[in-house]
Amino acid sequence: MSFLRKYVRKYGKLFCVAVLFLTLEAFCDLLQPTIMSKVIDDGVAKGSMNKVFELGGLMLLVTGIGAVSASIRNVISSHVSQRFGAEVRSDLFRKIQSLSFERMDRFDRASLVTRLTNDVTQVQNFVNGLMRFFVKAPLLGLGSLIMAVRLDVHLSVVLAVVVPVVAVLILLNMKIGFPFFIRVQRALDGVNGVMREYLSGVRVVKAFNRFEYEVDKFNAANDELTARSMTSMRVMSVFGPGISLVVNFGIIAVLWLGGLCVDNGQMQVGSIIAFINYMTQILFSLMMISNVFNMFVRAKASTGRIGEVMAEESGMPVGAAGTEPSRGERGRIDFEHVSFAYAGSAGDPVIRDFTLTCLPGQTVGIIGSTGADKTSLVHLIPRFYDVTSGAVKVNGMDVRDMDPAKLRGTIAIVPQKIMLFTGTVEDNLRWGKEDATDEELEQAARMAEAHDFIMASPEGYRSRIGQGGVNFSGGQKQRLSIARALVRQPEILILDDCTSAVDVATEGRIKQALRTYAQGLTCILIAQRITSVMDADRIVVMDRGEIAGTGTHEELMQTCRVYQEIYKSQMGKEMQPNAEP
Repeated sequence: MSFLRKYVRKYGKLFCVAVLFLTLEAFCDLLQPTIMSKVIDDGVAKGSMNKVFELGGLMLLVTGIGAVSASIRNVISSHVSQRFGAEVRSDLFRKIQSLSFERMDRFDRASLVTRLTNDVTQVQNFVNGLMRFFVKAPLLGLGSLIMAVRLDVHLSVVLAVVVPVVAVLILLNMKIGFPFFIRVQRALDGVNGVMREYLSGVRVVKAFNRFEYEVDKFNAANDELTARSMTSMRVMSVFGPGISLVVNFGIIAVLWLGGLCVDNGQMQVGSIIAFINYMTQILFSLMMISNVFNMFVRAKASTGRIGEVMAEESGMPVGAAGTEPSRGERGRIDFEHVSFAYAGSAGDPVIRDFTLTCLPGQTVGIIGSTGADKTSLVHLIPRFYDVTSGAVKVNGMDVRDMDPAKLRGTIAIVPQKIMLFTGTVEDNLRWGKEDATDEELEQAARMAEAHDFIMASPEGYRSRIGQGGVNFSGGQKQRLSIARALVRQPEILILDDCTSAVDVATEGRIKQALRTYAQGLTCILIAQRITSVMDADRIVVMDRGEIAGTGTHEELMQTCRVYQEIYKSQMGKEMQPNAEP
């Protein structure tokens, strides 16, 4: 994968150092059977204790050098693999952050979590295994093969049969195992997806008492993961015993042929023992190679999944070298014959030929039935998505020609789905402006009608917010979110149905504060309640992605049928003709 080249360049030198110590360790392991054969043949067989002590001391020295090399190699390999894994996770997280909504929508959210955690861990384990086993195993196997051939060419015929058979088994292991581990990772995505959905909707589950349904759904995903894991392990488990069986047959053959050679006086006992040790080392190295190939199969599947995310482009090319927003008309927004369709929606646009101009200092209300795609429209302003045709301009410039970060720095959004982050109230408000003073935070909170309930908490602005704001009511979370946007002091303020959980009186006070605050500020107010937009400078009525009417409340009551229907349904006028006096 091309994304790995960066890490190869960065950690390649340390990797080579680890391999150097690994080579020294393998060399020490290869010397030991030969030294032991000399101890038996030249020392024990001839009754020379001096030779035994001399060679025994040499053997201890070689063992010590090997142990020190192994320790250094373990330290380096652990450092490299951990740093590598941490950096891949960080880069992958940054990549996910850089993706446009359109590109991010191509991946399931649970799958992104799995790729960021489990998949990176699989690759990290493989890198660690490379420096601990994978390089050592071929060195040990090849070295043992050479040393065994030097001991006796005739017995090496056994190796000529055993090694190719084991190599074929390892290749089959790789080829058969790879598709199974791809399925295992996808099944893990499924488990994560079910759990993520449950945690997001736990209140709904409890409210409707759907515990058994959720348990059954989780068990289905869990059983699928278990079944796929068992199938992959069952298939892969055949190869390990198969390799052991082949090599053990080889050891039996060596013992039989070696016994014949000793009887004929062609070999000594020490050489037979050394040959068997080399056969055992070959077995050990082949088993290590088999295990590392299992790790490789998993890592290959995971690397592919990580590479899919890394290979994604932002999807939003920036023209004119990322120009900053113009300062000519601060806060002006122009929709020029805008059409927009979500990717994968069969080309059906959700916004159709939409043309509108919002002038600086105006409060523009957007109202329409559910599914009128009001939110989709305002998501085009900060360029969360790109238009399919037409243009969206901010301050007279096409948003596609602006640096997205600088563009969004002039805009504050209060989304329909309120999200507060773990930390203090103060921390959350400073999301709008990192260097905001305490006075600015308090001013924004007062305008959002949040100051009183914040100060009612024992720690005030330093009160802790639980995950997702669980210790605040829906209305309180909405007011905190409004305050967070006001702290930024933006040129454009977008309020996306953010007062739905606030009572009418509080909403009225918030709107009054905004009128004072919003001098020169363009405010777009999306609402379901007609009372939220009645006093806006301009009201846009949307119906199925198109403008059904535009004007003031009085004008729309005269000219727009859709607006009249919304007014009647919400203000109860339809019931008056049938009401008894």
